[in-house]
Amino acid sequence: MDPLISTAELARRLDEVTVLDVRYRLGGPPGAAEFDAGHLPGAAYVDLDADLAAPPGEGGRHPLPDALTFAAAMRRAGVRADRPVVAYDDWAGRAAARACWLLHYHGHEDVRVLDGGWSAWRADGGATETGAGSGEPGDFRPRPDGRFRSAAELAAVYAEVGATPGADVAAYCGSGVTAAHDLLALARAGIDAALYPGSWSGWITDPRRPIER
Repeated sequence: MDPLISTAELARRLDEVTVLDVRYRLGGPPGAAEFDAGHLPGAAYVDLDADLAAPPGEGGRHPLPDALTFAAAMRRAGVRADRPVVAYDDWAGRAAARACWLLHYHGHEDVRVLDGGWSAWRADGGATETGAGSGEPGDFRPRPDGRFRSAAELAAVYAEVGATPGADVAAYCGSGVTAAHDLLALARAGIDAALYPGSWSGWITDPRRPIER
């Protein structure tokens, strides 16, 4: 897949993608004011220093952000695992590329940079809007490299859905196989949980059992 998307293609697909405004200048002010003055319809502003980097220190001027911090910022911006993401800036794609690299590193499989960014969008007559962005929060969860995250990180993730030590927790999936992976992660986080072996495929064998859509 081409890592770039043209203004024409994005204009056709605006309602199908999540758009991130990552305008930034090295050594300059954050791009929030520029975002408020005008941005792509439906875009969400992402602050490079706050959302795409950890504070300066031993890791350099822009160390990689903590996975949970980054994921939370992406969810605020509306990023979903099942929805393509397009990032743009007005800095030859440098900041947008950082956003896309991080998303790809953390497991998102469909991320692209708007070729030419904000300048090209305006030059090609793209629609714009002003003010604070709005939209539904996303569901993005980081999946960096297939290894289990630390016990503290896993505990924080599961706590978001009420799975904490001492709570009654059960996991299911389609047929009781992949849910065992959750139990392993829960155990690492210090959370006792039960497996429903039949899972969804077993539950639906009896039409009297309730379901939700």
